[in-house]
Amino acid sequence: MTRFALVLWLLASLHPAAAQPAGAEETIPAPPAAAPPRPVDLARPQAPTATAAAPALRALPAGLEALPDGGARLRFVAGREALPQGAEGSLAEFGRRIAAGPSGRVTVTAQASGPAADISAARRVSLARALAVKQALAAGGVAPTQIDLRPMGRTGEALDAVDIQPPEPPPAR
Repeated sequence: MTRFALVLWLLASLHPAAAQPAGAEETIPAPPAAAPPRPVDLARPQAPTATAAAPALRALPAGLEALPDGGARLRFVAGREALPQGAEGSLAEFGRRIAAGPSGRVTVTAQASGPAADISAARRVSLARALAVKQALAAGGVAPTQIDLRPMGRTGEALDAVDIQPPEPPPAR
C-alpha cells in the first residue's frame, strides 16, 4: 500500500458515514423546540428584581404610598386631573430626594378609573395627571428630560393614581 492510499484509508475510516454499511443510515432526532418566551405585560413598567429602595426614598413624604418595587403612588380623586391638595409640596420633596440619589430615568405611570365607555377621555385624564406630577417633580430638582411619562388611561386595576418609579440604584459590587 502506498502512503497516499494509506492516508485515504485512514481518512475514510475516520468519517462516520464510512463506518456504517451502505443503506443503514441513522436518523438523529431533531432537538426539542425551545419554549417561546412569556409575553411581556406592557400595562406596567418592569419592576426591578431584588433591589432595595435608596435610603432617601424609604420614608416617603405625606400623601405618597410606598410601592413594593421601591416606587411611590399618589392617589387622585376620580375624574380630577389636578394634583390633590398638599401633593405638590410632597412631590417636590420626593423630587429632591430622587435628584440627590443615583442618576437615571424616572418613570411616571398614570391611570384613570373612568369613564369606562370613553377610553380616549381616560387616556387624556391620565396624561394630564402625569404632566402635573412631572411638573412637581421637576420643581423638586429632577431634570424634566429624565422623566418618562406613561399615561395608561383605564387599566384593569381601575385606579385613580400615579405611580412614580425612581431610577434603580447601581448594583452592589
